[in-house]
Amino acid sequence: MEDITNYTIEELKNKLSKKEISATELTKAYLDNIKKNNPELNAYISVTEDKALQSATNSDKRINNGEARPLEGIPLGIKDNFCTKDIKTTCASHILDNFIPPYESTVTRNLWNNGAILLGKLNMDEFAMGSSNTTSFYGPTKNPIIAKDNNSPLVPGGSSGGSASAVCANLCAAAIGSDTGGSIRQPASFTALTGIKPTYGRCSRLGLIAFASSLDQAAPITKTVTDNALMLNAMAGYDPNDSTSKKIDVEDFTKNLNKNIKGLKIGIPKEYQLEGIDTEITKTWKNAANILKSLGAEVIDISLPHTEYAAPTYYIISTAEASSNLSRYDGVRYGLRVTEEGDSLNDLYIRTRSEGFGDEVKRRIMVGTYVLSSGYYDAYYKKAQKLRRLITEDFNSAFNKVDAILTPTTPNAAFAVNEKPTNLEMYHNDIFTVSANLTGLPAISIPAGVNKKNLPLGIQLISPLFSETLLYQIARNLEKELEFSNLELNKLIS
Repeated sequence: MEDITNYTIEELKNKLSKKEISATELTKAYLDNIKKNNPELNAYISVTEDKALQSATNSDKRINNGEARPLEGIPLGIKDNFCTKDIKTTCASHILDNFIPPYESTVTRNLWNNGAILLGKLNMDEFAMGSSNTTSFYGPTKNPIIAKDNNSPLVPGGSSGGSASAVCANLCAAAIGSDTGGSIRQPASFTALTGIKPTYGRCSRLGLIAFASSLDQAAPITKTVTDNALMLNAMAGYDPNDSTSKKIDVEDFTKNLNKNIKGLKIGIPKEYQLEGIDTEITKTWKNAANILKSLGAEVIDISLPHTEYAAPTYYIISTAEASSNLSRYDGVRYGLRVTEEGDSLNDLYIRTRSEGFGDEVKRRIMVGTYVLSSGYYDAYYKKAQKLRRLITEDFNSAFNKVDAILTPTTPNAAFAVNEKPTNLEMYHNDIFTVSANLTGLPAISIPAGVNKKNLPLGIQLISPLFSETLLYQIARNLEKELEFSNLELNKLIS
């Protein structure tokens, strides 16, 4: 019997419309996969089975009545930093493990209005702070893919590791996450999936629990480029209740997927050719560039001179914003409260935050508070903002010469869950992805090859502001030539 959870959203939409399968049948199949494999993978924090089945029943009625919406009957997983009305939303943190939002995030509401079905809330690095999905209060998430010569579980990447793991293991048709410095693209690379970071302001941040407000962006993670475009069609749109939302029409991101790329100019930044980078990453990058040439694109060497400052700039700005955003978790208004008789207000703050936050979150709050403190603001935060402007100018200059930029997604493949990289090594995972967040540019990662251990490697494309349609066009052309879906990957689960 065929496994209907293997299908892409594009294929599922076709089968649902032809009534070859029902939304209820499809939803039950995903719920069965979750029951079978989530105990091993730990991708879901909570599962909303009753709500999912009721939504599936409603979708079947709509399909039968000829009233199907764009994502009618498609079951999704949602990263647990998006507020879902009357459903627990934790940010994978002890400090919010009893928080039930009274409202729905704009992005998830858009998805439900387009007919999608909620299966549950997905695991993540606590407050989206991490590159491995090992900082969650609910324990690490495992990558469904393993090396060909070793059964040790690998990380799925972070912070949207639960989203990536769930899609890779067929625990949902697609998922949404958030990307602050690469938190969609890096896990997509580690799990052989497609993940985009849209232009900042393309998707509303209302109801997305903030890590770093000037960097966070909601994003889909999917099996294919086409699925990704279908998801962004449903997610994006202007939100008058979000001051960072841009009032720009949402075009159909699928419209140019089958258009050729002849005559387009693709930039290769010399600064991304780092000393010591895995040779297999470099080989995959060069192969993608050669494919683009063969498709009629012109590949041009470019320079992004301030690249070396991108990662330190990102970590100064993101920790500063985290320090400000997380000050609201004080044990008074919502979430965890830890106090003892006779405690002062300061004691309440200290006990609650000491017990409620994990080590990585505490570390980033302290760094952020330091760079914002008197005497250090000018030396660190102000200087980082100046560098952010220079990095943005580098990309603006490059886009006067090229239509898009091709880079690796990550400097390495997935590593073992029990490995303990230093903080600097962990932060190094974001070296190729943070610039898109600092500049607000859209960037997409697609699977592009495997290393000697048969672990997936991703390739990244970056394009000008609000040019997602172009980005998907180039990515789809690459995807067709790479034929990555034909490769057999070793799986942790049966």
